[in-house]
Amino acid sequence: MTKSDLADVYKGYIACLNEQDWPRLEHFVHSDVHYNGERIGLSGYLEMLEGDFRAIPDLHFDIHLLISEPPRVASRLHFDCTPKGNLFGLPVNGKRVSFAENVFYEFREGLIEKVWSVIDKAAIEAQL
Repeated sequence: MTKSDLADVYKGYIACLNEQDWPRLEHFVHSDVHYNGERIGLSGYLEMLEGDFRAIPDLHFDIHLLISEPPRVASRLHFDCTPKGNLFGLPVNGKRVSFAENVFYEFREGLIEKVWSVIDKAAIEAQL
C-alpha cells in the first residue's frame, strides 16, 4: 500500500466514525485490534466508540495533521465538543471544550491493527 493509499484508507475510517456507520467499521479495523497495548478486538473497539458518542453526542473527528508511512499513520485530531458529564475524569458537564488527540496506527492487511492514543487532558483542564 502506498502512502497515498494508506492516507485515503485512514480518511475513509475517520468518515466512518463521523457518520457512526458501525457496519462499515470492519472494513477499516482488524478483528484483532489492540488499543494502547491491550487487545480489545473489533467488538471492544466498537463498544469504546459507541461509549464515546454517548458521552459526547456532538463528537466529530477533525484531522489537523496526517502523516502516512506504511504500514503506519500518525494523526493529530482536533475536537470541539460538548460532553454530557465527566470526560477523562474531568467534570465537563455540558461545557464546550476543545482539545487534541495524538494518535498512531499500525495497519495489517489494509486494516488498523494497533492504535496508540494520547489525549491532551491538560487542554481540557485549562478550560474548566
